Amino acid sequence: MTEIVPIEVIENKIFIIRGQKVMIDRDLAELYGVKTMVLNQAVKRNIKRFPDEFMFQLTDAEKMEVITNCDRLQKIKFSPHNPNVFTEHGVAMLSSVLKSEQAIAVNIQIIKAFVKLREMVLAHKELSIQLNELERRFMQYAHDNSIEQQEQNKKINEIFRCLQYLIDIHKPDKIGFNTED
Repeated sequence: MTEIVPIEVIENKIFIIRGQKVMIDRDLAELYGVKTMVLNQAVKRNIKRFPDEFMFQLTDAEKMEVITNCDRLQKIKFSPHNPNVFTEHGVAMLSSVLKSEQAIAVNIQIIKAFVKLREMVLAHKELSIQLNELERRFMQYAHDNSIEQQEQNKKINEIFRCLQYLIDIHKPDKIGFNTED
């Protein structure tokens, strides 16, 4: 029986590169229980299934950025080939070329992780929109000049600052690392 990989483990293997959430071929191969070379050979045999929006190869600079930011990928530093990375659609397509039980089970978990991350991003955006609307409404009514009202306004402003801080430090789009920083 195939062991289910926790979604948290998968989330830690997702990076943002070129503005897309991707997984590196080496990590995918490890999760699928195959060698990286085997995974890439399967892709090459089925290259028509992997257009650029499903898979792309890292540039030298991107490869060095990945290595710098992720200690577990130090082994690729001296590889003569830059790694391939797969978007969510590329990972889904891998299920059609890797057919082991483990590959099927892991693929399901990976897709669930991508969906969870997408839901987190949407929830974050919605919360931010609602907070901004609440702050806007508050500011419309905050022009009362009484001392009591001014003290209350200061406290409410502090709450808004704290909420905004919490939203900023818990941004769900900070997955892995972002090469665009």
